[in-house]
Amino acid sequence: MSADNDMNFEELQSTTTETVDDMDVIRSAQDLEAVFDIPVAVSAVLGKSRMQVSQLLRIGKGAVIELDRKVGDVIDIYVNNRLVARGEVVVVEDRLGITMTEIIKGDRR
Repeated sequence: MSADNDMNFEELQSTTTETVDDMDVIRSAQDLEAVFDIPVAVSAVLGKSRMQVSQLLRIGKGAVIELDRKVGDVIDIYVNNRLVARGEVVVVEDRLGITMTEIIKGDRR
């Protein structure tokens, strides 16, 4: 081996670890390929409000409904009615979008 090709143990170990991690990601993506085309319902809850049916029936176009959250508060993101993440509302080219800031693991609701 020439001096240019010499690699110490730490370099070899980190290179090997990165390759294994990359292979795990590729394998995981291939395992999930069968479900890529399954549609899911994604919803982002900006806030909630309670009202009587009589109030609900009076709501018309342009009505403002006060929600229990403020501008800048964290919102909940659901997939198929299951809480999966929390995020923030963003504006992208005059449209609203969501940025995920936290992935919820487990069965928290």
